[in-house]
Amino acid sequence: MKRGLVLASIMLAMFLAAIEATIVSTAMPSIVADLGGFSLYSWVFSAYLLTNASTVLLFGKLSDTYGRKPIFMLGISLFLIGSIIAALANGMVVLIAARFVQGLGAGALMPIATTIVGDIYSKEERAKIQGYLSSVWGISAVSGPLLGGFFVDVLSWPFVFWMNLPLGLLALAGVMLFFKEDVEKQEARVSYKSSIYIMLMVSLVVLMLVEGGIGISWLSLEMLILFLTALGSFILFMKAERSSSIPMLPIHLWENRSIRYANLTSLTTGMILIGVSSYLPAFVQGVMEQSATVAGFTLTTMSIGWPIASTLAGRLLLKAGFRFTSIVGGCSLIIGAVLFSLLSPEKGPVFAAVGSLFIGIGMGFSTTSFIVSIQNSVDWKTRGIATASNMFMRTLGSALGAAVLGGLLNNRIHQSLEREGLDQEYSVDSTNLLLNEEARSDLSAQALGVFKEGLTNGLHQVYICLLILAIISFLFILRLPKKG
Repeated sequence: MKRGLVLASIMLAMFLAAIEATIVSTAMPSIVADLGGFSLYSWVFSAYLLTNASTVLLFGKLSDTYGRKPIFMLGISLFLIGSIIAALANGMVVLIAARFVQGLGAGALMPIATTIVGDIYSKEERAKIQGYLSSVWGISAVSGPLLGGFFVDVLSWPFVFWMNLPLGLLALAGVMLFFKEDVEKQEARVSYKSSIYIMLMVSLVVLMLVEGGIGISWLSLEMLILFLTALGSFILFMKAERSSSIPMLPIHLWENRSIRYANLTSLTTGMILIGVSSYLPAFVQGVMEQSATVAGFTLTTMSIGWPIASTLAGRLLLKAGFRFTSIVGGCSLIIGAVLFSLLSPEKGPVFAAVGSLFIGIGMGFSTTSFIVSIQNSVDWKTRGIATASNMFMRTLGSALGAAVLGGLLNNRIHQSLEREGLDQEYSVDSTNLLLNEEARSDLSAQALGVFKEGLTNGLHQVYICLLILAIISFLFILRLPKKG
């Protein structure tokens, strides 16, 4: 087996899944201005993250049963099918459906990629190699905003999805040809019920958070039914996990202190990550009235910080340990969140870019530390599901974060329209007009001011939430074992 070529193929596949976050974020203001439906803005991210979070544990378990290769190839194939549907989408509903399919593929790509590396490299090599893998997030985020801005400003937004095809097919061919594995045959018993229950629960929670107070009243019968169904799904999930001889998310993993607090921190940092990458471009383009390329620049700095920190983390954790390396990341997240909490239209895109840089540094140090720590604490038979559990928590955090922050933003814009008596003439969906330069010039001075105020105040609340999440993340990191 040619490890170098396998690693290159894995990194290419990870690049595709990782770049989706920043390239789609940069293009989203233009996509929603073209397709309409601003109130569905957060669903484009939630749909992708939802199926990703719901299936990552299932795919991790399947990889422990059937081997990494077939599940990884399935993930790439699903991701490419979703990309084709997204590129051809003629409305927001179709685009959201396509993102569901893409998320299914990403659910297999990310955890199994890091698991394969854990299989083919020794314990001593893993820290260095996992640093490379973590840096893929940074490299993709450097190129993602720039490519997104280029496609929007020069070509058209469907190219954001068409570019996945050649790269995905190349990664698929590399894994197919060069990755050889000997799988120890295990009884094919996988808890599909758990996967269905967790997907239903997360879907309903996301629906409640996004539509609550706007599409569905908080004190309505519909909201009560959604809540009770989500609660029932969670109870059924826990019951299925306890009764299963091979649970999807083994309880014993959470008894490991390193895994428990790494996963809890990943939940909160996932919310931070989506809060920055999803809504910063909308702020820069809609409020600061900058181009998609400039909006992309404010996210690019996050990617510059991520690979640098990942590379340093790979070396630092061998000398100083997982906990110290994670603390460095936690401090950087707090600094970045403080800067975002102070962000205003007058401060300009450079100030936002500095905040992104510190968030990227924090993510680079923490994610690398968590993955290596987890993989070093388990054996081959549980490495797939242990790695997937961390990915699951981060992706679940991003899915919930997109819903919570999206609902918060929609509610604030809706309140601004109601206060100024414009709610009969405009809706939250009318925020599309703010993201389109030509349509923006047609808005009355009052309407323009109201939309800008609503978007600014809503995003300020979002960034205050990010600061709270960064502090919680730091407190979790302090609970990591001193030796590990």
